[in-house]
Amino acid sequence: MRITYDPRADAVYSRFVEGPREVTTLRLTEDIAINYDPRGGVVGLEILSAREHLKFSADEPELEIENLNLTAASSA
Repeated sequence: MRITYDPRADAVYSRFVEGPREVTTLRLTEDIAINYDPRGGVVGLEILSAREHLKFSADEPELEIENLNLTAASSA
């Protein structure tokens, strides 16, 4: 799983599977969308206007992770 935040776009994207996938996007609201594969598996979740929806104010919000193994990733 990979979670990215783009402060310029104020967008969070959580990707739950690796590699390229064919997806269909289901818009839940104007700012929130789910991408799923042809079998119905969730590939990712996009949240626009993230500061408003996720209630954080910093350009680089803190993230607390529980019960998951972590791998460090380099910034692009």
